[in-house]
Amino acid sequence: MSDTAILINTAVAVIAIVFLIVRLRMNPVVALVLGACYLGLATGLGVDKTVKTISKGFGDVMADIGLLIAFGVLIGALLRDLGAIERLVETLLRAAGPKRIPHAMALTIATFLQSIYLDVLLVITGPLAKGIASKLGRYGTARMATALAIGLECGIVFTVPGAGALALAALLDVPLGTYLLYGLIVVIPTVTIAIAVMNFALTRGWWNPALDEEDVPGPAPSAPADGGTADHADRVGQNGPAGGTMTAVEVKARTQPQPGLLLLFSPLLVSLLLIATGALAQVATWHNSVVELLSSPVVALLLGLVATCLVARRYLGQPRVDASLSRGMRDSGQILLLNGVGGCLAAVIAACGLGDILGEYFKANTWAPLLLVWLVAAVLHIAVGSVTISAITAAGMLAPVAPTLGLDPVLIALSAGAGSLFFVHLTSNTFWLLQSLMGQTTRGTLKTCSVGVSVASVVAMGPILALSAIL
Repeated sequence: MSDTAILINTAVAVIAIVFLIVRLRMNPVVALVLGACYLGLATGLGVDKTVKTISKGFGDVMADIGLLIAFGVLIGALLRDLGAIERLVETLLRAAGPKRIPHAMALTIATFLQSIYLDVLLVITGPLAKGIASKLGRYGTARMATALAIGLECGIVFTVPGAGALALAALLDVPLGTYLLYGLIVVIPTVTIAIAVMNFALTRGWWNPALDEEDVPGPAPSAPADGGTADHADRVGQNGPAGGTMTAVEVKARTQPQPGLLLLFSPLLVSLLLIATGALAQVATWHNSVVELLSSPVVALLLGLVATCLVARRYLGQPRVDASLSRGMRDSGQILLLNGVGGCLAAVIAACGLGDILGEYFKANTWAPLLLVWLVAAVLHIAVGSVTISAITAAGMLAPVAPTLGLDPVLIALSAGAGSLFFVHLTSNTFWLLQSLMGQTTRGTLKTCSVGVSVASVVAMGPILALSAIL
């Protein structure tokens, strides 16, 4: 088959996937598999080879990241039921103060909390951020909503074990330790700069509370502290109830011994440090069998899960631990399937020879290929409206091209992740959750979420291009 025919059929497959997801509201897993089937048959692979290629692509990705996703989600489920996230936000508010809390909260979400399923993390942190917003004055809602949006979405694609980051690393054959290190180098300045840019714009007349915020029923933001509220989020950062009414559950929680915050998060932190140690050992060409075993991502996260289970059993009891793990397993199912079918599409694209064709259109050893990678992912995200789906689809398309670019695969993965952040809009579940949880209008959410994350998408290319000069 001619190169032109392969390119046309690939375009048709991608457009069909977008149409099925956006217009027909088909499940992304089904849409991606159907697109892979069409591409394989249309490019002459035949029925037998198409089916085998799809199965192999799914299996290869699951072999790389299946256990990692499951372990990460289970750790997140336990931390959620331990109340670790709420306590961490309270600690951040006390330590950073109201002025710096948007940056502190966003960086924490983007780096240390990515083991927690996105929707769950947003539902937990949203009310807390809303409570903090009332302490930040006229632009509090705008600042906290922007920080949440940028921290959540950047963490997905840049930070291990974020779902997007795991998929990008697996599809482009990037060692997880390497992705972890370079992802942190990108995500920290990206989040910091993007929030600063957005805060400057929002507080210079771009945010209009009368038009960008909704009147949310409940206590007024200016209610005095000694009046108290029934909402836990409005007491974030206080050392006590400050005269507020506590529920029976909260009273019981306060009378029981609470584990230290460092104890709660130490298993996850140790796991990430072990993975990073393995990456540094590879860079230094230092080999040690014990270090290689413990720094293996699967072993490191397994140790973190076991340690978190022991902590949770001590403070929650075995029945609640079992319930937490059951919820975590349910949450991980969709993530596993979505990442796996991304591997199906990548395998079919590679089998039909698209990598060699597209490689001719990229110039190696320059910064231009990375911008083209960003553009491909950005266009896909605008069309599909999901950060994770667009990152996975872009990685699947670009994986066969990577060997021809002469660039480190981690740069391609990070560029695809950055592009997939561009313009989070009305088809994104994150968009609507942020609108409702933060009390914004659609117009306000377009500013804080759509524009805010788009700024982060563009800013991220700065550190990525800087890394390309040294890798």
